[in-house]
Amino acid sequence: MALFCTLVSAQPRFAPANPDGPFRVKIGECAHGAVTVSPAVDPEEGTVFPKGTTLHVKATADPGYAFECGYKDMYGMFAFYTEYYQPEFDVVVDSDNLVIGASFVEPERLQGYRCIQDIVYAQPGVKSLRYDAYIPDGANKLPGIVIIHGGGWQMNCQNVMKGLARELVKDGKYVVFSIDYRWIGTRDGDATPNTMNQLIEDCFGAIMHIREHAAEYGLDPDRLAVTGDSAGGHLCASVATMIERIGDRGFGVKPGIYEYRPTYLPAGMSAKKARKALRKSIRACAPNYGIFSAKSIDRFVQDLKGEDARAAVSPLSNIPKASKRRIPHWINRGTEDTTVDDASNQEYYEALKAAGQEAYYIHVPGAQHAYYDWKPDSRTKETFLRFGAPYARQMEDFFNTVFY
Repeated sequence: MALFCTLVSAQPRFAPANPDGPFRVKIGECAHGAVTVSPAVDPEEGTVFPKGTTLHVKATADPGYAFECGYKDMYGMFAFYTEYYQPEFDVVVDSDNLVIGASFVEPERLQGYRCIQDIVYAQPGVKSLRYDAYIPDGANKLPGIVIIHGGGWQMNCQNVMKGLARELVKDGKYVVFSIDYRWIGTRDGDATPNTMNQLIEDCFGAIMHIREHAAEYGLDPDRLAVTGDSAGGHLCASVATMIERIGDRGFGVKPGIYEYRPTYLPAGMSAKKARKALRKSIRACAPNYGIFSAKSIDRFVQDLKGEDARAAVSPLSNIPKASKRRIPHWINRGTEDTTVDDASNQEYYEALKAAGQEAYYIHVPGAQHAYYDWKPDSRTKETFLRFGAPYARQMEDFFNTVFY
């Protein structure tokens, strides 16, 4: 098990006034537990440390709760942060206004399954691409659900979907995987900007790695569903609709040819064979408050020249006819979402129905954007428990109609 997963961008969002320090460190939210830091941090005002100071942190849960993760954040905003998986961990002071804390949950949230964290499936650039596997006790050839996180294609990692993963694994009917992918542009630190088609190739690659190791996870590799939220809603819909585009001829290398080669392929496997395998295995999709048309993602795909290239990364433009391949969809969006509009989700739903696909569009009364996220702060958790958890149950009910 890896010690930590970083969500911090290679290009810091907040530049300190004095990049050489010293830097202030504060204690953040630790509901249902506490952290002790050595050297000590003043609990009220915080403490200033020289740059490079190593702080040893110990997290202790209150009675009736269990340690979930430690964290290092900037400004307490949880926009970019680092998680630590062990209750004792070290933090290096490397920027100003660091916030250190821990998350604690009810023990039952961590029971009934095992989680293998940070499984590396590829490294096409600076960042290692990873996924987490949530495996029910006694899993044996169960169907699987692959979750693709959101974050505008340029932040977060697989950890932000841990709440949804735990909801979907707890009945013991599914092995659940939460995957990461490259961030668009240069936010990973890559000299050459990552483009949307490469992110889609990463998602296909993660699924190919999962399929290859299915026996280790108690998974039936030929029974898979995909889901995701926001940017992950777009990516999971891309995975579901664009399997026919998998190939070896490149994306835009030749005029009119836009094919996806999965970032990971088992030794000796061609993209053509991967296409055949994924056509057989991916059987359902649940995109949550995503965007699906070329127009709606236009500002994120400026590196892709021409309408054909942009249509090739648009799920709306790639829906297969049900007579060719069935891919049932369950779509949901909060009625108070100001980030993704109803019209884009309605348009995708209607296009699915026009193609003869089974599709459902569920409205979540009162919910804003990102209610499937799970982060260490109480506000995000409370939003998930109010909206994400009950609609995760409905999502599972939909998957059950496909697999059971």
